[in-house]
Amino acid sequence: MDASSRDRLSVDLHGLKAALLDRARELGVTPSGFVRSTLAAALGQSLDLDADRLTCGSPGGRGDRVRLCLRMSSEHARATVAAACDARMPIGDYISGLVAGVPVLSAGGSRGDHIATFVASTAELSTLSRNVHRLTVLLRQANVEPARQYRDMLDTLAADVRGHLELAATVLSDLQPQGRPAAASARRGQ
Repeated sequence: MDASSRDRLSVDLHGLKAALLDRARELGVTPSGFVRSTLAAALGQSLDLDADRLTCGSPGGRGDRVRLCLRMSSEHARATVAAACDARMPIGDYISGLVAGVPVLSAGGSRGDHIATFVASTAELSTLSRNVHRLTVLLRQANVEPARQYRDMLDTLAADVRGHLELAATVLSDLQPQGRPAAASARRGQ
């Protein structure tokens, strides 16, 4: 029998599908890749599992999603997977973001880094809020000496809040698709 890279065989899993999907997700490989590597090991053959490391995110609860198969060179596939992993996104979401023109993805940035920057700025703003609240309590109690330590914070309060809002606007803008919405583009092509 001729060996082909696209040999197919359908198997009734008899209730093992959920466990198979969970284990493949844990290993960061496609379910097919997991089955291939397990069969290769059982048959005493070696198999490059890295070629099947195509799931960076964990799908879940997305019933409206469909499968799209792309053919590209192994090198381009590895580069696409690496870029999606660097962005901390599932590959489909990453490619959809590129198609939609999400600036942070188009510029080769990391969505995760942008979000982390926004979260850190929000945490600083939260600390600032707590400090203003504490200062308000001290002033209501006419407790002037402990309130003086907040003087420097008050001097930069407006600039700190403005800086956070500018950062938030930039991050949110960089994470949004640019141009026409995908649905409008799809209707235009029909």
